Amino acid sequence: MTKRKPIIGVLALQGAVEPHRPHIEAAGGEFRAVKTPAQFNECDAFILPGGESTTMLKLIDTFNLWDSLAENFAKKPVWGICAGAILIARKVTNPEQKSFALLPLTVERNGYGRQLDSHQTEINGYPVSFIRAPVFTDVGKDAEILAKHQGAPVWIKAGKYTASAFHPELTLDFPSPMHKKFVESLP
Repeated sequence: MTKRKPIIGVLALQGAVEPHRPHIEAAGGEFRAVKTPAQFNECDAFILPGGESTTMLKLIDTFNLWDSLAENFAKKPVWGICAGAILIARKVTNPEQKSFALLPLTVERNGYGRQLDSHQTEINGYPVSFIRAPVFTDVGKDAEILAKHQGAPVWIKAGKYTASAFHPELTLDFPSPMHKKFVESLP
């Protein structure tokens, strides 16, 4: 019997959505760009992409998606990337904003600097991009730190929730080890 490919819903309100497709498919998952409650319910897991967290929050509120997303996130694995990590952190600073508070983590928005401070580096031997990236602070003791950059955690996991401050989806070497680990962790 062939195992069904897990459906990974990438929240498609704003940000880097489509670049995840080749990574998810190369890792053995099925990519879906999702933006409605009916689509959320079809997913086995979610990626909240990089982009602009305040814009994403405004769109979530405008389209009345908060409750549906929160309900799905309570039951399914979620990986927040850059802005997505901001949306799932327990606390957000610089400035404060609301979040789904899924991870025991404080996130400082744009902690690595402005757009001009964006840079590329390697995380666990794979090239990634830091674009106006958040800094992770106050990581809870129940969280596993999967990678650090400049001495600070940049990739963490706590239960079924994962966050990365960097963008692995922008590297055209499929799948990224981060996407592979996420897809392989799904039931």
